[in-house]
Amino acid sequence: MGKKANIYLIITVITIALLMVLQYNKPKELNWFPSYVAQHKIPFGTFVLNELLIDKFDTTQQIQVSPFQFLNSPFDAEGTYFLVNENIEFGGPELKKLLSWTAEGNTLFIASTSFEEDLLDTLGLKTSGLFAGFGEAQKQVHQLVNPNLNPEVIYPFDKDTYSNFFKAIDTLNTTVLGIVDTTEDSLAINKEYVNTIRQDFGDGEIILSTFPKAFTNYFILKGTNRNYTAGLLSYIDSSRPLYIDNYYKAGKKFYTSPMYIFLNTKEFKWAYYLALIGTLIYVLFEGKRKQRAIPIVVPLKNQTFAFTHTIANMYYEKGQQKPISEHKIEQFLEYIRSQFYLGTIAREAEFYQNLAARSSHSIDAIKDLFFFIEKLRNKSEISDAELTKLNSSIEKFKHKANGK
Repeated sequence: MGKKANIYLIITVITIALLMVLQYNKPKELNWFPSYVAQHKIPFGTFVLNELLIDKFDTTQQIQVSPFQFLNSPFDAEGTYFLVNENIEFGGPELKKLLSWTAEGNTLFIASTSFEEDLLDTLGLKTSGLFAGFGEAQKQVHQLVNPNLNPEVIYPFDKDTYSNFFKAIDTLNTTVLGIVDTTEDSLAINKEYVNTIRQDFGDGEIILSTFPKAFTNYFILKGTNRNYTAGLLSYIDSSRPLYIDNYYKAGKKFYTSPMYIFLNTKEFKWAYYLALIGTLIYVLFEGKRKQRAIPIVVPLKNQTFAFTHTIANMYYEKGQQKPISEHKIEQFLEYIRSQFYLGTIAREAEFYQNLAARSSHSIDAIKDLFFFIEKLRNKSEISDAELTKLNSSIEKFKHKANGK
């Protein structure tokens, strides 16, 4: 390696080292993924919510299976089923099972940005979207409407500019619990944008909220927003068991991949990167030095054709047509075996069909050629004309078979 190459290598190594030091010391970015997982302490996890529920309710149970599977278990569940996620859709049988369970005197609490049509139709609801626009000062503001829950207090949320709300409700059977609006200058909320409702269903009740982020770590720990979350939770009977869903979650509770652990631990991640860079440098420089040319091994040639051709010429010079024809025929049969991979011993109908298909000849032409060959083989003496015809027929066959 020359002196100039050494200089370039040193500059490259120093540059990579500086970039790695800068990257290593860069502050870790927040993970804003809306996971809603109880164990996650990221902004949109629900670790704080689950701690509050355990403190507030006498009996809580973490449910790791689907509602359909849980409610079909021998365990006789009574109380409140609590589900929070960005989007929740049950499907026909599971929704029917949940509604049947609720009608028996239980509470179904669902916080999701959207709901399936079957549930909305059952409750006489319709949803729509509310967009805050593009101004920097624009944000969502939320409010509880119950006179006992400080309805004059406004709870801001600055991480979403879009919110769903119930644009149509069954006013005779539905109680409005919360409203939402978007605002720039004023904190006055439009009473028409309902985002949390309560409705009796059989002997039980259903509570729906289109604002699931009200139950995340970020919202609860922001200012006095915990009072808004506590206000919604106050509609649940704390003396009855609370079943907290962990099945419908956007995020994963556990990450089993070893690479996830490596790449999410700063020290392991940079050790991994250093190993990759070191391997790359070794391959580029050390491997290049030790590379040797690989000799080309020429495969042995098939000398059958050349040998047969030489012997045939020797007989022709002596005027012996019969031996010449035999060598010509053997040469031709070897050509068929090596070129078309067909055995030439048993010449039945299948042989003629296969050879015709592979050599672009008709079956009749193939049969005529081989009948002529058998005729010559059975003769003790062959004339020059017959030898010439044999040679001509074989050459014509080869030319057409080779596409010439």
